[in-house]
Amino acid sequence: MGQTSDNLIRTRECVINLPSEDLVTHVDRLALTTGKNPVPERKRQWGYRYEEDKFGIAGLTSVESESVARLRVLECSIQMESVVHDFRPFGENVNANVFEVHIVKLHVDESLLLENGPRPHIDPVRWRLLIMNFCRFFGLGGVLHPSRMAQSDFMNFVTQGTISHLGSSFSSNQRK
Repeated sequence: MGQTSDNLIRTRECVINLPSEDLVTHVDRLALTTGKNPVPERKRQWGYRYEEDKFGIAGLTSVESESVARLRVLECSIQMESVVHDFRPFGENVNANVFEVHIVKLHVDESLLLENGPRPHIDPVRWRLLIMNFCRFFGLGGVLHPSRMAQSDFMNFVTQGTISHLGSSFSSNQRK
């Protein structure tokens, strides 16, 4: 339902920016925002709002890529410039796509690299990847920060199948 899928299909490229634990509050500022205008009705019911400047709202810096037209997030220590190889609808009773992307350029902060052996590689102790698991942020050591999304009507919909604030109950079995 979001703009990301539309953009991937239209442009056939993307940048996968992998944030570290220290960016958790920046990433959380993007909760319940969408680049799709107008906001799809179901997302609007879940509390999403349109946000044109996601870099600005998150307090992150955009930087040009070298191989694709999409922007990278400067603060992310790992960035993968990618092209869409294939996509197809995914799942039942959902409006979703699965994308196969090929990485054409990899950017890694050199402070994360181990130089021992024939090829440099990422030190997993230095790289503290931020993970979002079902509306909660985790690092390698456990929960870092609650997400505002956990208290949203989206989570009520996911866990209970209803949206309560609409006056009449909206059931997950209803389709739009």
